Amino acid sequence: MNWISWAILTACLWGVVPLMEKVGLTKTQPVAGLFYRCLGVVIGFVILSCFMLKPEQIKSVDWRSALLLTAGGFIASFAAQFTFYHSLKIGEMSRVVPISGSYPLISFLLGIFILGESFTPAKFTGVVLITLGIWVLKAF
Repeated sequence: MNWISWAILTACLWGVVPLMEKVGLTKTQPVAGLFYRCLGVVIGFVILSCFMLKPEQIKSVDWRSALLLTAGGFIASFAAQFTFYHSLKIGEMSRVVPISGSYPLISFLLGIFILGESFTPAKFTGVVLITLGIWVLKAF
């Protein structure tokens, strides 16, 4: 599969999960929901590591990369999921998900300013549409 196929599959998977989580949070506090989500991650990782992860792959990672990846995991899978569950519990899924899913805007800006990536008209158009979408969902 090429990168676009993987990205589309990711979008499909990430698109289904908030529905499952919204329904799962109806009778559950966000912190308990986060516990079970993390449990699912651990189960998935154990299964994956049994078939794909080799010890030399772990040993080959330098300390800086390991630190950045660990911090990223903590921020994305714990901190951001915690805030997402709180917003999902009290808000409408159809509004919460697109707004919280506007992280490509943040990534775009970080890519431009920190990584020195190119600023193109197509990217600018995407940023404008994301910003407009957030405004529309928040305002109405």
